Amino acid sequence: MGLCRQSTKRKLLLCGLAVTVLYFFYISAPCDQKSQYIMVPKEKNHFIYDSKNRAIPYGEDMEIIFVGGMPRSGTTLMRVMLDAHPDVRCGEETRVIPRILGLRTQWEKSAMEKKRLEAAGVTGEVLDSAVRAFILEVVAKHGEAAPRLCNKDPFTLKSAIYLSHQFPRSRFVFMVRDGRAVVHSIITRKVTISGFDLKSYRNCLQKWSSAMENMYSQCLRVGPSRCMPVYYEQLALHPREWMMKIVKFLDLPWNETVLHHEDFIGDKISLSRTEKSTDQVIKPVNVEALSKWVGNIPDDVVKDMHTIAPMLMTLGYDPHANPPNYGKPDAQVADNTLHIKANADFWKQKEKDIFDHLGGRPDFPELMRKERQGMEKRPAVVRTEQDAVKESARDADYANQTLNVRR
Repeated sequence: MGLCRQSTKRKLLLCGLAVTVLYFFYISAPCDQKSQYIMVPKEKNHFIYDSKNRAIPYGEDMEIIFVGGMPRSGTTLMRVMLDAHPDVRCGEETRVIPRILGLRTQWEKSAMEKKRLEAAGVTGEVLDSAVRAFILEVVAKHGEAAPRLCNKDPFTLKSAIYLSHQFPRSRFVFMVRDGRAVVHSIITRKVTISGFDLKSYRNCLQKWSSAMENMYSQCLRVGPSRCMPVYYEQLALHPREWMMKIVKFLDLPWNETVLHHEDFIGDKISLSRTEKSTDQVIKPVNVEALSKWVGNIPDDVVKDMHTIAPMLMTLGYDPHANPPNYGKPDAQVADNTLHIKANADFWKQKEKDIFDHLGGRPDFPELMRKERQGMEKRPAVVRTEQDAVKESARDADYANQTLNVRR
């Protein structure tokens, strides 16, 4: 009986050992093709990390802010004012986003190229996915992390409809400015734009009108819930009123910092040495540049303005008003403008310091803080009786040439 029990135990042990060996060989064997695939959730969000190492998700369903319009239309001012908001980061122009959008448009328009791409398996869906991923990575990673990411490349608004489909929750801020001021600034600052003849006001105004017609049309098609036209003149004259509208449109909490962007230059707000507006946005909001174009456009162009640039009238500008009456600035803006004129040397030095910093000066943030403290100690500019007389005379000249800018 004892021998029988031992024999049974031995058989059970051998069977167990055999099963173990077989299982080991089974799990060690190469898997067949089907078993190499596993089900995983489709990741839509990735993460960027802020200066405190907090993870911020980003993906195609995020509410990206696109700021665009013609160059020299206030796009840089708009982006630095948004950059001053603690929840937003726009940063400098990327320059590559409008180019990739332009390439996508070329591929779509060329029937031959489209056919070749599709023959290679590069369908419209594949291209859209690649373009979307490219834009998302550039926007997310070319600057500091923030809960709301923003892109300011002026000509992105030429692709507003396409972008609105690529990023279904995105918002667009379309900067609009008097075309005569835009063209004068482009020519005097030598801003190179493909197709613009910088020696001809007539040519540049025609090109401006054509480009604005395209962007304005796209903004209308995207719809008022997602694309907001902002008139540069009104933003400069009434920054509080318009920033409150813009912040509300973007579903951001109100923050007074958006009215004091100059306090964050070189700290939260980074600037580019290559952007033509850098020297202007270091100053508080002012109206210095509003009517610089008046008296600088050739007479024959002024005479034909309504036919050369029909978009002026479409956008609410009077093509025959020289100068136009854009309106009266808020008291703070008027004071800023007088302060800048009275302290020209200070602002000239600040501009130099900024470009030194952009060239690699490490003590810039501390330098700016000291300069702001020095500026605060300067006596306030008081309007003299002579200033009041000049303002009254100017208002009288404008009285019959009122420009009814759409609000």
